[in-house]
This record gives sequence, C-alpha cells and structure tokens, in this order.
Amino acid sequence: MNDPAGFYTMKGYSLQENTQMTNAMEDYLEMIARLSAVCRQVRVNDLARMLHVKASSVSKMVQQLAQGGYLHAEKYGEILLTDKGSQIGKYLLYRHDVLQRFLCRINHSDNELEQVEKIEHFLDKRTIKNLELLLQQL
Repeated sequence: MNDPAGFYTMKGYSLQENTQMTNAMEDYLEMIARLSAVCRQVRVNDLARMLHVKASSVSKMVQQLAQGGYLHAEKYGEILLTDKGSQIGKYLLYRHDVLQRFLCRINHSDNELEQVEKIEHFLDKRTIKNLELLLQQL
C-alpha cells in the first residue's frame, strides 16, 4: 500500500506534487499573460469579464499572486507581471496553445477551448513538449 508508483486519488497526486500554484492561480496568471500581450493595461475588471467571475474574486486572487511574487498590483491600479510571473505566464500560454492545436487536429475542429481548459492543469511539461513534437510530425 505504500508503493510510491501506485494509484492515488486526484488529491493524493496533487499533494505529492507539492506545488505552490493552484489550478485557479494558473488560470488567472494565464489570462493576465494573455491580456498583457495585447493590452497596455490589465485591471481587475478586465480579468473578471474575461474569466466570468466577480471582481472581488479577482482581487483576492491578485493578492495571492502578488504575495507569491508573480505580479505587482495596487488597489484599483494596473496589474503587472513580475519576471517570475511573465516566465510562468509564457509557459501557460504555450501549454494552452499546444493542447488547443493538438485537440483541434485530432478532433477535426476549430475550437477545443473547453477541453483544453479542463485538462491543461494535469499534463506535465514533458508531455506538452512531446505533444508539440508529435504535432510537428503530423
């Protein structure tokens, strides 16, 4: 029963990873990176609109991300990614793009956003890189 290669619940696998960033934190950071790439300023209301959540929820998450060193934000002000947040944000956008292209390819569709959003948190960097390599061969 104590086999480290054995089966676990989702929570068990999450506890083993011991990551500082939750799925929700990744979603917010990914959207901040996405908006930062096309807009000069990212604000709480922008995130609330894009993620379909309340501004108060965004404010709480922005505080958490700022405490983790991923961004700088002042109350009622612009949200800016730190170097750490920018680096992770770029990877999150890359991961999303690879999965979107892969799922669209195998499903013969133009948009697999819902599926990508549901599964992107559960694949590691090695798998994402290998999916990209597979896409290059297809």
